[in-house]
Formats: sequence, structure tokens, C-alpha cells
Amino acid sequence: MARSLPKQKPIAGVKEVIVVASGKGGVGKSTTASKAVNLAHGLTANDPSKTVGILDADVYGPSVPKLMNLMGNPELTDNNLMRPLMNFGIPCISMGFLVEDVAPIYWRGMMVMSAIEKLLRQVEENDHSYWGPLDYLVIDMPPGTGDVQLSITQNIPIAGAVIVSTPQDIALLDARREAEMFKKVNVPVLGIVQNISVFQCPKCNHQTHIFGADGARSLADTLGVQVLGDIPLHLSIREMSDRGQPVVVSSPDRPEGTIDSQDKHWQCWESDCVFVTITLCTFYTFESLPC
Repeated sequence: MARSLPKQKPIAGVKEVIVVASGKGGVGKSTTASKAVNLAHGLTANDPSKTVGILDADVYGPSVPKLMNLMGNPELTDNNLMRPLMNFGIPCISMGFLVEDVAPIYWRGMMVMSAIEKLLRQVEENDHSYWGPLDYLVIDMPPGTGDVQLSITQNIPIAGAVIVSTPQDIALLDARREAEMFKKVNVPVLGIVQNISVFQCPKCNHQTHIFGADGARSLADTLGVQVLGDIPLHLSIREMSDRGQPVVVSSPDRPEGTIDSQDKHWQCWESDCVFVTITLCTFYTFESLPC
């Protein structure tokens, strides 16, 4: 007798969930989740009335603590719920808060899924049960299409997914797999971010496409989704990420950190037309999709 899929249960207090994903590791997903981290900051910068949280679901290689310059263990409430750590006004929860910096995590599938369930639902913020109230919860997904991805997409309703890839073929192959997985579990792909799209010499301004040009655009055409933008290989993005200072916060007046409130992306699902702002910086040349 075939087993049915688990029934999706919303996260209490969270209006919309956006996942930032990649098929392959090392393509800049977490820096996009610091592009999820920069994405979260972009959402709040574009509309300060919006509340945003970050969940680092990369159990085996959590990056959000470093990118958000956060250390320590979450406090536990009387109800044995975790309080997220906060920096730059954004609450965060991560497996990296629960283990030593260099401790390897070598869990099997059931342990990983149990940990994800706790990160999603055993959280309390500002005396509100669970995550809420949040307008957006941005989830930094691990690379690939394994247990964590299936556990999250099958158990909570997701407004949409942002896929991050570099332009070279080897990364695009796995990005395609990621997009196909979201299609199978009925998660709309909001679009693709092409990271490390170009290097511009700081002395002569000559541009070199180290990893190829427009590979993500070709994939987007194949999938029928939008290219949300291009992010160059830029020294300050790397330096600020390593210091735990998201570029949107550390360099708001520089081109790599400037928020353009006119850059918007529309996405429709179910019967509602929901405005999802996915604004990171002027390197992201977002286009509008009217519903």
C-alpha cells in the first residue's frame, strides 16, 4: 500500500517562506542567503515595515552564523523552545549555534530530518510561539536534492524558491536538477541568480567572464523562469561576508550594496497575487512579471 505524502503544516506566525537553493555547493548560495542574508536585508531595506527571519537549513555546513556575525547558543524558554539569535534586526536560527565551530556533523537521514523539524517549529521569538510574527522566513537550503530538501518542501508551504548558480556548465547541471525537484514538489521557482558572473579589474575596468557568460540565462530560458540578476566577483562582497557584515548593510552607499526600490519581482500562486520583493543590490537587475 503506497504511503501518502505528509500533510503540509504552516509555520505558526510566518506569512511566507522563501527558500534559497543551489544544486551544487560553493556557488555562493549562502552569501546570496548572505544573498539569503543579503536577500533578507534587501527585503527589510525595501520595506522597513516587513519583518524577516533566516533559517539556516544547511545542517552539515552551516554558514549563517559566520555571515551574520553571530556566536553562542540559543536561550531556551520555559516551554523548551529556542530563542533565535539576532543581528542587524534579523532573527536567525542555525545548526551552527548548537555545535562547536569545527565539530563535524555526520548524522543519518532520520536525525537530520528531526533536527530540521526542531529548527522550524521549536522556536520562540519575542514571546510569540514559534517564529512569528514574520512576513518572510528566508531558508538557506543545503546544496543538492536530498533529505533536507524533501523534508522542508513536503512539510511546510513554500511561496517560492530562488536558485543560485555560477555560469559554468558543471554548476548549471545541478541547478537544473534542483529546479526539476522543486517542480515535482509543486514549489514555484521565482527565478535564477547568476553569481560570479563577471570579474572587473579594479585598475583598468576590463571585464573577464571567468566562469563563462550567460549560462544561467540559457538555463532560465530552458526552464521558462526569470533571471533575477547577475552578481559579479567583487572583493568587497567576499571581505564583508568573511567579516559577518552583509554588503547591503556594510556598504549601502556603494554600488554593490545599493538597494533599488524600483527592482521588483512578481509571483502568483494559488488564488492570490503576492508581491515578493527579492531585492539585493544593483547587481541584481530584476524585472517585473505582471500577474
